[in-house]
Parts: sequence; C-alpha cells; structure tokens
Amino acid sequence: MLSLTTGLVPLVLAGLLGWTGSVKLFDRDTVRQAPKTALARMLRSSERAAVVLRGTGAVELLLAAGLLAVPTSPVPGAATAVLGAGFLGYLGYGRALAPESSCGCTANEDTPITWRAFARAALVLVGGATAAVAHGSWWSALTERPGGSVVFVTLAAAVLVALSVDLDRWWLLPLRRLRLRVFGHPLFGSEPGDRVPVAASVELLENSLAWQTAFPVVRSGLLDHWEEDGWRILLYSGVYGAGENARPVSVVFALDATAGRDTPGDPAVRVNYIDAHTGESLAATLLRAVPPRRSLPTLG
Repeated sequence: MLSLTTGLVPLVLAGLLGWTGSVKLFDRDTVRQAPKTALARMLRSSERAAVVLRGTGAVELLLAAGLLAVPTSPVPGAATAVLGAGFLGYLGYGRALAPESSCGCTANEDTPITWRAFARAALVLVGGATAAVAHGSWWSALTERPGGSVVFVTLAAAVLVALSVDLDRWWLLPLRRLRLRVFGHPLFGSEPGDRVPVAASVELLENSLAWQTAFPVVRSGLLDHWEEDGWRILLYSGVYGAGENARPVSVVFALDATAGRDTPGDPAVRVNYIDAHTGESLAATLLRAVPPRRSLPTLG
C-alpha cells in the first residue's frame, strides 16, 4: 500500500497543479479576481497581483509537467513541497492581513481564506515531500496494481475536490438544494398544522405592520415564547411613554403558531403593552387605530 501511495502521489499532484496552474495562467477571470485576493492587499496593486498569479500558474504547470515526466527524480517533488510551504505561509499572512479576501488559489473564487485552503496547501507540502522520496514511477504503479490505483486516485481526487471552494457549485450546492427539498427549509412550515420554528415566527413578526408600529417601544430581543390556544406568544421588554411618564412595559405579540413564510396571506398579529409593575394593559386605543395592512395587487 505504501509503495502504491508514493508511486501515485506525483500523478495526483500533477492533476491538481495542472488544473490550478491552467486557471491562473490562462483564465481571463484572473485579472478580474486579482483585486479580491489577499495578494493584492500585500502588493498594494491589483496589476502586480495579477502578474504574480499568472507567474504562479506558470510555475505550477512546470511542476505538473515535471511530476508527470520524471516522477523518479526528487527535484519536482521537492520543488512542489517548497511551493506548498510557500502557500501555507502566504495563507497565514493573508488570513491575518485581509481575512475577508480570497486566497486566489485558483484565481477563480472569491470566498474568504478558510481551513480548506490551509488543508489543501498542507497536502501539497506533504505530497511533494512524499514524491521527492518516491522510487517508482506512477505508470509502473498503474500497470502493476490497476484496481488499487483507480481506488486511490478516485479517493484522492474526492478529497481535493472537497477542499476546493471553487468547485462547491458543482457538488456542494446541489447537495444543499437536495437537503432543502427533502427536509424542508428550516424557516418554512411545509403544511398547515406543521410545527413552525420560533425563528420563523420571529421573522414573520419582524416583517409585520404590528412590529413596525410597536418597535419604538421595544427595548430588548425575544425574552420568552410559548403557545396558547393556537397562538404563539412572543414576549419582549420595552419602555412606553417619555420623560417622567416613561414606564417599563412588557411588549406581547401573538400570531398564528402554524404560520410560516409559505403560508398564503398576511398572518394576523396581536400586540399589547403590559405595565411591568401593575399588569395594566396600555395603549390599546393607539394600537387599534393602526389600519390593517392589505396586499398590493400584482399586475401580470
């Protein structure tokens, strides 16, 4: 197993570096993505960052060719290990300097530097060191153990794909969409009567006219919630009145416990202010004066 691994590592690394190098060197998006990378912040120039990305891509392609052509030589593997170490140093500095920037690892993604970029760079470092001490060629490993080679290359490719953020749209995004179709959106209630998460009720409330009316009084986040007679009660604290007449109140909202974002029509929302000391209901006249909100007609 060890000989199979060391024999095929140059092939796997060549595939990875060939792909990332080609994207950096030939993709037109390299210039467009360069300003979004931590490299641009380091060099204080988007133009210089694009040039460095192109140059890095050329180096990666050269290493990929060396790993494929002369896998028994320690030079391509050692150079790949040095490149991996350089990537780790760059990622660490970039993460500290501009954590919101992308790494530019393939010059084709604009997500912040995450542990996945560090893990992939570490694999390049370890893989390069392994290839440097390998004695056999990858084609010998393929011919001698074709079944095991296919399994190893497939698993290695799966790991590298999982660590490549810019490939998420091809596998991770469809999986997430499938999960939503199977299990439903966490803020949706799929059928009338289904139990709706409290967060979904809070979202509905915060988009209602009742919330907009009572919001000047509210002074806290959600303090408590419970269900009673088909209503979900949401409790906040607040201050009603101003100056010497200001008094602490409990702001109580009630809405249909089964209402979700996909429930047709606007959900009915009740609201009241309760004096925190006396339990007296306040501002009932003011709240009743608020006209009901009706949906605007849509022209097709």
